[in-house]
Amino acid sequence: MLAQLPPALQNLHLPLRLRLWDGHEFTLGADPSVTIVVKDPQMVAQLSHPSLDALGAAFVEGKLELEGSIHEVIRVCDEWSQALIKEDSDNPPVRSIHDKETDAKAISYHYDLSNAFYQLWLDSDMAYSCAYFETGSESLEQAQQAKFRHLCRKLRLQPGDYLLDVGCGWGGLARYAAREFGAKVFGITLSEAQLALARERVKAQGLEDQVELQLLDYRDLPQDGRFDKVVSVGMFEHVGHANLKQYCKTLFGAVREGGLVMNHGITAKHTDGRPVGRGAGEFIEKYVFPNGELPHLSMICAEISEAGLEIVDVESLRLHYARTLDHWSERLEDNLEAASKQVPEQALRIWRLYLAGCAYAFAKGWINLHQILAVKAHADGSHDLPWTRDDIYIP
Repeated sequence: MLAQLPPALQNLHLPLRLRLWDGHEFTLGADPSVTIVVKDPQMVAQLSHPSLDALGAAFVEGKLELEGSIHEVIRVCDEWSQALIKEDSDNPPVRSIHDKETDAKAISYHYDLSNAFYQLWLDSDMAYSCAYFETGSESLEQAQQAKFRHLCRKLRLQPGDYLLDVGCGWGGLARYAAREFGAKVFGITLSEAQLALARERVKAQGLEDQVELQLLDYRDLPQDGRFDKVVSVGMFEHVGHANLKQYCKTLFGAVREGGLVMNHGITAKHTDGRPVGRGAGEFIEKYVFPNGELPHLSMICAEISEAGLEIVDVESLRLHYARTLDHWSERLEDNLEAASKQVPEQALRIWRLYLAGCAYAFAKGWINLHQILAVKAHADGSHDLPWTRDDIYIP
């Protein structure tokens, strides 16, 4: 039996209660809002060095139970970790192998989990990427439609344009671009579950003549400049640092001269891409996004430029993603019973931590989200973009 708190915890003042496997309790501060139930005696040693990946792994594996709002759990655990662990500035950036087979397996692990599970907490179009809040008071549904519109306007999408959607997911953007802007869309994904449902929805909306979706690796895209516009949303996080050059060259080869390329994705805080958050990045790498790598804005901009594309606009949507994730997390928390019937218990534990934890990480500035618009200029250096951004924001 643990007679007293480990010395490192005795001077902390946190709204946290620790309850041991034998019923003994220790309160670290007044009015605790979070209770952590330690079910495995071997976890006691970890209490003095509470890295976020270790705490997360213990919850996933059932060694800890959490009582309290999941958002409050994340906040209190971060304060606990921050009080006892210094941020490791020497933490090396993640570097993984990214061949076609490895990437396909990683995508399948994450996205083929269960369409029904994702439907519980995504919007009706199942847009699994940062929404766009024009005033901040929009519902998730409204903000995701605004995101689709914002992307299409930035791409200056016109009726008849041939749009390439790299990493099309469940096809929400592809359908929107076809339906609302009259585009012809070719979308690709590596997720068989996503593709099946996306094709069903294309057919149900009568868009089969405008939208074609295929199971295809970006490295196999045609390089004949057949597309007028290219959009990649929430996909390049899976490319890997080593393959960013090839990724950007592939987008360059796919779009025609004068065409536009939009890259929308999560970016790292540090220029070398090393993770932050006292183990939070390691938890995501292990349990959520195997082989995921986040480049810094400067890194992806350099590769886009080296590929021959000219960057014409960059916008940070960091706080938009924090709010998006808050919506997703709250919707999942409201549907835990239904979710438990769709995925294994361990998977549900992972996703509860992941969504709430990422909302916290974006709000804190540990990671960012950037939309980068680039043009493939004509041979003489000219392009057809308007002189101002008015057309994006003024209907």
